[in-house]
Amino acid sequence: MSRIQLALRVPDLAASVAFYTGLFGVRPAKLRDGYANFALTDPPLKLVLIEGAEGEDTRLDHLGVEVATTEAVRAATARLREEGLATTEETDTTCCYALQDKVWVHGPGREPWEVYVVKADADTLAKQPEQPESTCC
Repeated sequence: MSRIQLALRVPDLAASVAFYTGLFGVRPAKLRDGYANFALTDPPLKLVLIEGAEGEDTRLDHLGVEVATTEAVRAATARLREEGLATTEETDTTCCYALQDKVWVHGPGREPWEVYVVKADADTLAKQPEQPESTCC
């Protein structure tokens, strides 16, 4: 199974959770301090909400494609490199309350995209210190 991920940085997490619960008619699949995600099947979408600064407008944080296995991440990495795209790989990284393997690329407008697999739940939102600021967690 694959699905598109849209991660938004929102100024009011509680209000955003309430809005998207009403919009999609489902509760968040994961709700943690400063973080929520909705795992929708129709349309196939993972909507991630990351709490930002109060008073700021909601903005795009990053985009992604969630895949089912680490092997699918590796295959995506190989395909992206064959297309001539610069990739950054992360293995066993903790992000968004999950242990993940992933590969990052950037679109022509510098929008960050990740292809990732969730390997396990994690107790922390925090990213690894070497990861870039404001991209995933």
